[in-house]
Parts: sequence; C-alpha cells; structure tokens
Amino acid sequence: MMNGWLILLLAGFFEVGFTTFMKLSDGFTRWGYVALFAISAILSFSCLAQAMKTIPLGTAYAVWTGIGAAGTALIGILIFKDPSSTGRVIFLMALVASIVGLKFFSPSEP
Repeated sequence: MMNGWLILLLAGFFEVGFTTFMKLSDGFTRWGYVALFAISAILSFSCLAQAMKTIPLGTAYAVWTGIGAAGTALIGILIFKDPSSTGRVIFLMALVASIVGLKFFSPSEP
C-alpha cells in the first residue's frame, strides 16, 4: 500500500492539473481539455479521499489545497504569464514552508 503522504502529494499534483486544464479549456469549450480536467479532478479527489484514511482531515485538506494553490500560482506565473513580484514569490514560499511544516508536525500514520 502506498504511503498516505505520497498519495496526498499526488492528489495535490492532480489538483494543479485540473486547474490548469480548466484554464486551457477556455470556459469548458475545448473538449479535449474538458476531458483532461474531469480526469484530473476525479483522480485528485480520489487520492485525497484515500489519503484521509491515514492523515487527519484538517491536515490532509490544508496540504491538498496548499499544494494546489502554490502549484497553480506557479503554473500561472511560468506558463500563463501571470504577474509575479518579489512579494508574491515570498508568500508562495511561505505557503510551501507551511505545507512542509504540516507534514513534520502531524501525527504519524498508523
């Protein structure tokens, strides 16, 4: 069986995937990207549900949304040319540090 934290990491990556594909779908009008959005969303929620079997709800949800938020913001900056500034980058790094902190300060898996 895969480690709950690894599954949660996958859930976060799939969340970044579904937000990216949502953007690429152009308002759900480009059906290939709509399909990729749906697949990514299903995989993300499935992995999150699996991870919550061994990781507390609040921790799992906070880490999942944190990975999704930080990853999506990074994709926005790197691929979609969203504005970036020193302040945005510093706060994204703070978000990532918070995610890592939750991992290290959460109860051990059974």
